[in-house]
Amino acid sequence: QVHLVESGGGLVQAGGSLRLSCAASGRSFSTNAMGWFRQAPGKEREFVAAIAGRSVNTVYADSVKGRSTISRDDAKNTVYLHMNSLKPEETAVYYCAAETPRGWGPWVHTPAHNYWGQGTQVTVTS
Repeated sequence: QVHLVESGGGLVQAGGSLRLSCAASGRSFSTNAMGWFRQAPGKEREFVAAIAGRSVNTVYADSVKGRSTISRDDAKNTVYLHMNSLKPEETAVYYCAAETPRGWGPWVHTPAHNYWGQGTQVTVTS
């Protein structure tokens, strides 16, 4: 059975940094796209970043571009999201997602992934 477990969330002051981790178990995702999404209260889940299998490509939402880095360690079956200069409006539950039905493409921005974690809360205080 596949599990994705996020960690690293918490309380951070505006302007601070966080590194989120997502550890996968049950199968390897080394050749699959993985990504991060977030959902604030009362809002739809939105794309944050994605990374292709074997790290051959990455893509970021405009709102986090230049301040965030997504990476993966396939030996550990883990994907990371490092975020800098955090803003209060980025307070949300951050979700890890793995494997899109059609591999890498424009759809990685959409929540169409086959597997999801339970999420980790990130709260940015002003």
